[in-house]
Amino acid sequence: MATNNFQFLDIPRRMPRELPVPVRLIGWQEIYGQFGAKEAAEQAGRCIDCGNPYCEWKCPVHNYIPNWLKLVEEGRLFEAATLAHETNPLPEICGRVCPHDRLCEGECTLNDGFGAVTIGALEKYIVDEAFRLGWRPDLLNVQPTGKRVAIIGAGPAGLAAADRLVRRGVAAVVFDRYEEIGGLLTFGIPPFKLEKEVIATRRSVLEAMGVVFTLSTEVGRDVSFASLLRDFDAVFVATGAYTFVDGQLPGQDLPGVMPALPFLIANARRLLGTGPLDDPALVLRDKHVVVLGGGDTAMDCVRTSTRLGAASVTCVYRRDAESMPGSRREVKNATDEGVQFLFNRQPLAIVGEHAAVGVRLVETRLGPKNAKGRRDAEPVADTEMMIEADVVIQAFGFRPSPANWLSEHGVELEADGRVRVLGGLPYQTTNPKIFAGGDNVRGADLVVTAVHDGREAGEAMARMLLAMHVAQPAVQV
Repeated sequence: MATNNFQFLDIPRRMPRELPVPVRLIGWQEIYGQFGAKEAAEQAGRCIDCGNPYCEWKCPVHNYIPNWLKLVEEGRLFEAATLAHETNPLPEICGRVCPHDRLCEGECTLNDGFGAVTIGALEKYIVDEAFRLGWRPDLLNVQPTGKRVAIIGAGPAGLAAADRLVRRGVAAVVFDRYEEIGGLLTFGIPPFKLEKEVIATRRSVLEAMGVVFTLSTEVGRDVSFASLLRDFDAVFVATGAYTFVDGQLPGQDLPGVMPALPFLIANARRLLGTGPLDDPALVLRDKHVVVLGGGDTAMDCVRTSTRLGAASVTCVYRRDAESMPGSRREVKNATDEGVQFLFNRQPLAIVGEHAAVGVRLVETRLGPKNAKGRRDAEPVADTEMMIEADVVIQAFGFRPSPANWLSEHGVELEADGRVRVLGGLPYQTTNPKIFAGGDNVRGADLVVTAVHDGREAGEAMARMLLAMHVAQPAVQV
C-alpha cells in the first residue's frame, strides 16, 4: 500500500459522533460514539510518522502509537490490538479516560495548526472492535511456573499487574473490597466517560487468561495479610488513594456538604443496582450545587450533578482556567452541559445554620511559583462574596490511607502515607516479598500512570519468581 504522508492536508481531524447535549443529560451512556473501519483508517492515516514520535514519549506507558496507527490504516486490526497490549494492559480504558489533550495528542506534531491525530479515539476503536470480532490475548505458549501472587486492589494498577503476571506463567489472585472489579474505574469514573460494560468485558478477558478475582473481600477484615504472605510467593499492594484532602472549611460538617468520592460511589452503585435507588446524597433535583476543586474528579462531580437534575451547577477553582489540572476536554464538556465556572475564587467557609445555604469566597490572583513549579493563589483584599448552594461537594484531591498491616510487616511509608518503594527491584517495598504501585505510591494521579506502575511491578515480580523457579533443584524420584 502506497503511503501518503500528506493525508492530513486532505482529511481534517475528526472525533467520533458526539451525543447532543439534551440527549446526554437524560442518560448516562458515553457521549462519544465509535469510529467505523473506514473512518478509523482515514484518521489513523493522518499520522505523518514523524520519526521521533513525541506522542509516544509523552505517553506514560510509551505506547507504540505510530506503529499501531499504521496497522489500523492498513486494516490489520488484530495485529494492532496485539501491539497495543504490549505496552498497555488496559488500552480500551486509557483510550477513554486519559487526558489525551495533555499527553499524546498534546505532543502530536500536527497539533500546531492541523489538528492532532485522534489517538485516544483510535486506541478505543482498536480494542473495542477487536474484542467484538473475537480477538483475545494469545497465551498458548505460556508455561505455568507454579508461582502465585496475591494482588490487593482490583483497580488499574492491580489489573495491569495481573495481566503481566499471567502472561509470564505466574498465577494472579486479586482481592478487592468492592463487589465489582475496577476500583475507581467502576466506582469513581461516571459511565458517561466509561461505560461499565467495558469493565465487564475486561474482567471476562482477564478471567479467561487465568486471573482469579476474590471480591467483596477486605484484607485485614475478611482475610489476614499474614495469610497472604504465607500462602503466596509475593504480594502486590494496589490500594489506591481514597482519603479525601480535607479543606478544613468552617461549616463543612453541615448537612448538604459531602466529599466527592462518596458521592460518585453512591451514584455508581445506584446505576449498577448494588446500592439504594433513593440515596439522599443523590437527590439534587432543583437544588443549587457548588463543587470545590478543578481536577477531573471535580469535572465528574459537576457532570454527574447536571444529570441528577440540579437547578444550577457551579465549579469553584482557586486558580485560572489555564492552571486547572484536569482535562481541557472535560472542562469543555462540562461547560457544554451547562456548568458555570468561577475561576480565581478561594472558598473560605460553608455558610448555613442548620444546613448549607451558600459558600463564602474570596477573589484570588496568581503569585510566584512554589516549590512544585505552580503559582500559588493569593487572596485579594476586600473581594469577599457569597454564592448560593444547597449542596457543596468538596473535590480537593485524595491521599493514600495505608493499612496498619503494612507497617506491621516491615513496609516503610513516606511521611504523607505513601508506600515507600526503594527495594532492589522496581516497585519493591522494604519487605522484599511485597510490591506496591499506583496511587498508594505516587499519590492521586492518572489512570495511565497506575497502569504503568502495575505493568512494571508485574514484570518485576515475574522476573523475581521466575529466577526462583529456575534456581529450584529438580525433585529426585
